[in-house]
Amino acid sequence: MDLTDFKDSLSQNHPPTDISIMLEALWYDGKGNWDHAHALVNDLTSKDAAYVHAYLHRKEGDDWNASYWYRNADKTKPTCSLDKEWENMVEYFL
Repeated sequence: MDLTDFKDSLSQNHPPTDISIMLEALWYDGKGNWDHAHALVNDLTSKDAAYVHAYLHRKEGDDWNASYWYRNADKTKPTCSLDKEWENMVEYFL
């Protein structure tokens, strides 16, 4: 699976079955379901989960909380668009 395949899967009703929880969260976010995406990573403690969590709070507009999660993920808060960050993250987790 590549980025194009992942984006194409957004036309389906359910995420692909063979993807990680991080990609599942990004899939739901890509479908416009921020709440479900957030619920998937909210209680996870890995750096990868913190990375997705950071992006979701950046998208939400909660800059302070996003910065906190980027630090937990050992990532620098990006300056690119949210759409570009989403694509970068999907490629990272693929």
